Amino acid sequence: MGAPSCHRVVSDSESPDVDPTVVEWLLDSDPAIRWQALRDLAEASPKEIDNERRLITTRGWGARLLALQDPGGTWGGGLYSPKWTSTTYTLLLLRRFGLDPNESRAELGVQRIWDGARYFDGGLTPAITIKAPEACATSMYLALAYYFGVDHPKVGPALDWLLANQLPDGGWNCRTVRFGDRHSSFHTSILALEALDEAQAKRPDRTDISTAMANGREFFLRHRLYKSQRTGAVANSAFTKLSFPPRWHYDLLRGLEHFAVTDAPNDDRYADAIEILNQRRRRDGTWPVQNRHAGRVWFDMEHPGQPSRWNTLRALRVMRWHHDVGRMSDGGTR
Repeated sequence: MGAPSCHRVVSDSESPDVDPTVVEWLLDSDPAIRWQALRDLAEASPKEIDNERRLITTRGWGARLLALQDPGGTWGGGLYSPKWTSTTYTLLLLRRFGLDPNESRAELGVQRIWDGARYFDGGLTPAITIKAPEACATSMYLALAYYFGVDHPKVGPALDWLLANQLPDGGWNCRTVRFGDRHSSFHTSILALEALDEAQAKRPDRTDISTAMANGREFFLRHRLYKSQRTGAVANSAFTKLSFPPRWHYDLLRGLEHFAVTDAPNDDRYADAIEILNQRRRRDGTWPVQNRHAGRVWFDMEHPGQPSRWNTLRALRVMRWHHDVGRMSDGGTR
C-alpha cells in the first residue's frame, strides 16, 4: 500500500481495530491526511506532527486550494454558491484538512463570508432570496469563525441565536424559522454540534454551550445515530453510506466522528452505528467512499468505490475511540 513508515504504529494488541499496514498506507499520503495519522495512529512527536501540518500550506491539496483564492479573498466567484467551489465550502474543506488556524488567507475568506451574509435577530443566511436566519448556514459560519479565530462583531450574536433556537428534542432544523418545522434534522444538528465544539474551545466559560452540546448528542443517541426514533427503521439510506467530503450532509461516520473527536463517554446506543461502520470495511482493512455529493469541485481527491484514505483515517479514529471508551467503562485504563 505504500512505502513503509519509519514510525512505530500502534499495534493490534493495544487496539484491535488498527492494522499497521493500513496506517503505513495513510502515512504515505497528502500532508492533510499524514499529519492526522501521525497524531492519532502513530507514535510521532508533537514537533513532527506540527512540521507535517505546516506543509498543508505549501504542498498537496491544501496548497492547491489556497492558490485558487482570488485577489479579493474569495473562491469560486461566490460566498456560498456554487457548490462546492464557493468560499464557504472551500474554507470548510481547508478546516477539515487542519489548515493552520492563523493562516491569513483563510482568515480573509472567513471575513468575506461574514461581511456578505444577511442577519436576522442574530442568525444569518447567505441567500439573497431568503428573508430569515438558517441554523444550517449559521452553524457553518460559526465553525469557520471560531476555528480560524475571526473576531467578527456578528459572531457572538449568531452563537447566542443558535443556542436559543435549539429545538425541544435536542437538535436543530434549518427549516424551523421559515417553515415552522419542530423535529430536528440530522444534517443541521451535526453542523450545529460541530460549530458548538469549535465555540467551546474558545469559550470554555460558557456552560450553556456544553449543555446544548449534551442535549444535541442525546438527540443522535436516541436515534442510534441513523434510525427513526419512532419505528427503529433506517431514517435515510444515505446515512449508512460513507461520503467525503460530507459538505452539509450527515452520515453515521460523521456522527460517530463527532463523538470520537470530543471524547464522548461510552454508551450502548453507539453499537448499531459501529456495526454498520464495521460492515463497510473492505477486506484489505480500508473503507471506501460510497456516496459522492453532486456538484462542482476544484479537483478529485478520491473516487467512489475505491479505498479512501480520508474515510479510513476517520473510521480508524472512531474505532480507537470506541475501543478506549469501552475499556474505560469496563474498568481498564488508557
